[in-house]
Amino acid sequence: MFRYQILIEYVGTGFIGWQSQPKGKSVQKTIENSLKKILKEKISLVGQGRLDAGVHAISQSAHFDTKNKILDINRFLKRLNFLVNKNFISILSIKKRNEKFHSRYSAKARIYKYIILNREVSPTINKNRVWHIKKKINLENIKKGAKFLIGKKDFSTFRASACSAKSPIRTLEKANILKKKNEIFIEFKSRSFLQTQVRSMVGCLKYLGEGKWNFKKFKKVTLSKKRTLCAPPAPPHGLFLEKVIY
Repeated sequence: MFRYQILIEYVGTGFIGWQSQPKGKSVQKTIENSLKKILKEKISLVGQGRLDAGVHAISQSAHFDTKNKILDINRFLKRLNFLVNKNFISILSIKKRNEKFHSRYSAKARIYKYIILNREVSPTINKNRVWHIKKKINLENIKKGAKFLIGKKDFSTFRASACSAKSPIRTLEKANILKKKNEIFIEFKSRSFLQTQVRSMVGCLKYLGEGKWNFKKFKKVTLSKKRTLCAPPAPPHGLFLEKVIY
């Protein structure tokens, strides 16, 4: 068997998420079907993790095993993109890997980016690519809250009830905040994240930035380990998987 890693860019709008499910259109299944057409065998694609419905990827990582060695990578890449591009999916690269490589378990870190459009007028070009918030956001408050989230912590407050992770303990390596004109970029880096952790953290930061919470309240909610105290999670369409580091 030969193992290959692919890097994928896609628009999550219209998909039920990354992972294949009994009903609905998933990114994983769409690519698997295209690989099957080319390789003439059933292919199981293993992603770096799950992405919810509506979440986008700038560089999603996945791998698959095949009986057939790919002799011409460039030609294969063109054929694959011909099949998947109509679904707003692009395969950025294909790389041969050894059997020890695993797209999920070999990852050393994952970087997610969340984009907020903070202005009165609704987006047109970036519709379903940003979270549109009309109320003025205090950037310094968000930066203060993001800084507090950095480090090894129990992130139970931000964990979905359906999360299957064995432990709520995670180490958030970075939480960078950057503003360009009316757009606020929130970037998180960690080896792994809990289900809905990023969107839940952004939802709480939004409350802090709008003044619904002060920093004392934000800190109390974070340390409470109680999901019921968490602010509503940010919508999925503002979230991007930016990079997986190996």
